[in-house]
Amino acid sequence: MKLLFVGDIVGKPGRAAVRHLVPLLRARHGLDLCIGNSENAAGGAGITPEAAEELLASGLDLLTSGNHTWSKREINGYLDKPFVRQLRPANYPQGAPGRGHTVLETRTGGRLGVINLEGRVFMKPLDDPFRTADALVAELRAGGARCIFVDMHCEATSEKNALGHYLDGRVSAVLGSHTHIQTADERVLRGGTAFITDVGMCGPWDSVIGLRKEAAIERFLTQRHGSFELGSGDVRLQGAIVDIDEETGHARSIVRVQEKLPE
Repeated sequence: MKLLFVGDIVGKPGRAAVRHLVPLLRARHGLDLCIGNSENAAGGAGITPEAAEELLASGLDLLTSGNHTWSKREINGYLDKPFVRQLRPANYPQGAPGRGHTVLETRTGGRLGVINLEGRVFMKPLDDPFRTADALVAELRAGGARCIFVDMHCEATSEKNALGHYLDGRVSAVLGSHTHIQTADERVLRGGTAFITDVGMCGPWDSVIGLRKEAAIERFLTQRHGSFELGSGDVRLQGAIVDIDEETGHARSIVRVQEKLPE
């Protein structure tokens, strides 16, 4: 099973990158499933039903999210709809809209369990993502899923690394998101779990994590929140492709992806 996971999709430029490049990558690499983190897909912060549906129509099979999930109010009702292909982090307290895990099927009958988690270091004091992962991995395995992918959406590299090693051998891949900066530490851990601290983002490359450079610099200089403006030009898609052995659930390989959207 070949899985593509693309990092935080930032606004209209990020959605354009997905629309144009995911079908090309699917054909070039023979991808079975494509997943993307959509938490910044609407205007750079949050998700709307329209943005989610656009991404799903562009070639993604499932969307994950993170701390900006709730930035657009209209997403709440959408998350609760049956069979919706938009997850939210599983370790939000009971009563939060939506769900944090699911199972995807490939065209050839393969099954992939997917878990969306959010970290707690420098972020919200949510339920424990490690123990949430324990419970959901056990549930997915009991349901017959050998292959399991985890999107660990968090700030601290240490927390992402710790979860990767904690789940090593129990899941197929732990891939980090949230920082919008692609890291160069992709590897298959000793137990057979593919890991990377952060897969990066889909959006304007000539920017500060997707924001217009001048606006972002002004925030640092003045410590005031100015207008939230997206960058433009030189749009790129970043992510990682994981090849998973469907018999064992272990990863065979992980490769970083960076593709430029033609201008």
